[in-house]
Amino acid sequence: MKKYAVSTNFKFVFFFIFIGVLIHSCNKNDDLSNDEILAWNKQVAVAYVHSYAVSIGEAVLDMKDDNTKINYIRRAIDPISFYSDSSGYFYVYDYDCISIAHARQKDLQGKNLYDYTDTHGKFVIRELSAMAKKGGGYVEFYWIKPGDTGEKKKLGYVEPIPNTRYFIGSGVYLE
Repeated sequence: MKKYAVSTNFKFVFFFIFIGVLIHSCNKNDDLSNDEILAWNKQVAVAYVHSYAVSIGEAVLDMKDDNTKINYIRRAIDPISFYSDSSGYFYVYDYDCISIAHARQKDLQGKNLYDYTDTHGKFVIRELSAMAKKGGGYVEFYWIKPGDTGEKKKLGYVEPIPNTRYFIGSGVYLE
């Protein structure tokens, strides 16, 4: 009996179809309470971040230089948005708090945000990096919400990207 390997391209096509179905379903939350919507949006953030972390980790496995990896990561996260208000997006940093990719704030890419604090004095990227080093989890902070002014309260979720020295995150705005 002959075994067939599933091509990487097919895996990514299947993955993006799955994400499309998930995005469509997360926009149908009209009958839910605020707590139920928050719980659902947290689940969406975890599912998206984990799926992208694993997919990106596999895709960059054979890429030899950092510039190739970084360019791939930027292209992979750039077009993605989710939640009914499109406030869901991805960001990627290295463990030294340098912005590798940011789907909404391109001006941050390549910048060291180790000393960045939100309007409440929290070292946001340091805390996200520390959480990712522990394997992943949530961090509450303030960040600029797409389409809005000023920083808004956000619950971010981060996870390491396998086979890299990077972590990926997303989150849900709480206000």
